[in-house]
Amino acid sequence: MVYTGGGIMKVLLYNRSWRFVKQSGVGHAILHQKEMLNTVGVETTHEWDEDADVIHINTVFPDSLFAIWKARRRGMKIIVYAHSTMEDFRNSFPLSNTLAPLFLKWIRFLYQKGDLVLTPTPYAKSLLEGYGVTRPIEAISNGVDLERFSPGPGKRELFRERYGIDRKATVVSSAGLFIERKGILDFLELARRMPEVSFLWFGRTPRSLMTLRIKRAMRAIPSNVRFPGFLDQETLSRAYCASDMFLFPSYEETEGIVVLEALSSNVPVIVRDIPVYSSWLTHEKDAYKAKDLKEFESAVKKIRSGALPYLPAFGHKVVQRRSLPRIGERLVEIYQRYGIKVGTPGNERLQHPYRLAIESLVQTIRS
Repeated sequence: MVYTGGGIMKVLLYNRSWRFVKQSGVGHAILHQKEMLNTVGVETTHEWDEDADVIHINTVFPDSLFAIWKARRRGMKIIVYAHSTMEDFRNSFPLSNTLAPLFLKWIRFLYQKGDLVLTPTPYAKSLLEGYGVTRPIEAISNGVDLERFSPGPGKRELFRERYGIDRKATVVSSAGLFIERKGILDFLELARRMPEVSFLWFGRTPRSLMTLRIKRAMRAIPSNVRFPGFLDQETLSRAYCASDMFLFPSYEETEGIVVLEALSSNVPVIVRDIPVYSSWLTHEKDAYKAKDLKEFESAVKKIRSGALPYLPAFGHKVVQRRSLPRIGERLVEIYQRYGIKVGTPGNERLQHPYRLAIESLVQTIRS
C-alpha cells in the first residue's frame, strides 16, 4: 500500500547524535525507519525542512529534548521511539548500574514529551507502562530488510574466503557491543568449552566504554574466537550466511534486530530465554532458547550433530511479518489512528508559526 495525494507529509528523522549510535541497534532502527517510510510513499529528511510535519526522536541524549522543544514550536507531531529501558542500560558501560535509577527518571521524562511513544515489542511496552509513562504507547517492530538479509549464491563462500575460514569449519556467530548485557562473557566461555568450533563476534566498542571485566576478558581471548569488527550491511549479510548458527546470549533486549536479520538469512538461531521473545519466538519452532551456558553448549552440539530439527524455514515466517514494507504500512496506520493525516486528498499539513501567513502572501503576489 502506497499513500499518495494532496496531503503527502514529510517525516524528520532526527539524527544529530548519529555518530554515537550508527554502529548500534538504534542506528539500524533509524535506517529502517527511512526505508520503511519510503516504501509506502512517505518522504523523509534529516534536515529541519520547513514542510516536515512529524519528527521521530530515536535517541535519549540531551539534544533530543531540545529537538522536541523546537519541533513543538513548529507545530510538528512528535513521535518518540523508546529503544532504551533501564533494564537494558544496566550491565552495559562503566557506572551504568550506579546511574540506572537516574537514567530511568530521564527516559521517563523524555518519553512523556512525545505525542506518541513507539517501542519494538509488547514486552518493552509493558516496561514503559511500569515506569509510569502515560503517553499513548504502541508496540511496532523495528523491521528487517528481507531482500538484503537472505540466502544467496556465493555469500557463504565469499565471506569465508575473505576471512580465511575453512569451508568445512563449524561457525557460531554473534553480534553486538562489547558489553556484559550482550552476553559476550558467556560467548567467550562457550568458545573455551568448544575448541573444535569457530566463534565470530561482529561489532566494535571503544575500549574507554568497556567495563573492567570486559577489558580483562578481551586480553585472554580463546584462539578459536575472532572479532572481525563492525561490518557494513552487505558484508554482514554474507557473514550470517557463512555461519552454521547464530547465537545471541543477550540478557536483555527491547527486540534484537540482529536476531531478525539472522532469521531472515535462514540461519539456525539460538537466543537466551528472556521475556522479550515470549510473544514472538517459540522454542524449537522458530528458534532455540537456552537459559544458561550449559543449555547454550547443548544446543550448539545438538544442532551441529543434527539431533535437533532444522528450523530456519519456520523462523523465516516470523520475519516475513516484520518486513520493512509491512512495518511501514503499520506505521502509517498508527499515524492515522492518532490523527496524523497521510496522503489523502484535502489533508492539510500541521502548520508551524507563520506558515499560513507566508503561503497566503505568496498566493496574493502570484495573482
